Amino acid sequence: MKKIACVVSFLLSAIVVCVASTNSTKQNLNVVFIGNSISEGALLDEPSRTAPPIKTGDYLRKHLKNVKVDVTNCGVSGSTTVDFLPVEGTLFSKVQQAADHYKNDESALLMFSVMLGTNDSAIRGTHGAPVSAGQYRTNMKAIIDKLLALYPDCKIVLNYPIWYSPNTYNGAMYLVEGQKRLKSYYPELDGLIQDYAVTTPGQVYKGDTKAYDYFKDNYLTDFFAEDGNAGVFYLHPNAKGGSKLAEFWGKALIGIFNSK
Repeated sequence: MKKIACVVSFLLSAIVVCVASTNSTKQNLNVVFIGNSISEGALLDEPSRTAPPIKTGDYLRKHLKNVKVDVTNCGVSGSTTVDFLPVEGTLFSKVQQAADHYKNDESALLMFSVMLGTNDSAIRGTHGAPVSAGQYRTNMKAIIDKLLALYPDCKIVLNYPIWYSPNTYNGAMYLVEGQKRLKSYYPELDGLIQDYAVTTPGQVYKGDTKAYDYFKDNYLTDFFAEDGNAGVFYLHPNAKGGSKLAEFWGKALIGIFNSK
């Protein structure tokens, strides 16, 4: 039995070394962004050029010298983790289509940058809401597991969902209850990252954790003021805020890319 355990341990170590060696040869970077209206660039002029994922691509190109960077934005307004579950008829097909486009690019590392949870936290009005912390973790795990199965050399970056005002109430109701639920997702993301560090080391990472506090302090200058059912609320970054969010995401991606 001891001999078998040693053999298994050796094989697992060999697999980890092989993956690490493969990733170290990838000099370029392809990133697929998974998210909601914040990623989509809601309310921004020309989101195809100004949405946070696109701005993140600009940031990466500026700070990663001699690295070819390509990004695809799969953010969809109003979406929750339920909408991205890897089953037929969900938004996961959009993610898979984007990633498959990069699948044969042997020169580039494929990364997924994920920020979901805003719409999960709503009291009502979005698909599946309210999503409990436990269910959020289950949904995220299903998404991550499928991505790892389809793209075994990829890296997945989990960003904390960002702040919104406690009176947020548009087509969906969020309010104080939603904001509290949003923050309950953070330990679940941390737990997932710790679990994957054991089961698939070097593939699932903690991304940005600082944007929440930044926007909490700077929402008047960095968010759109929107008329809602409970007064003027703040949910979506404006052009300045979108660029700042891109900087937070970009710094996380650069750190992970350079550690490959």
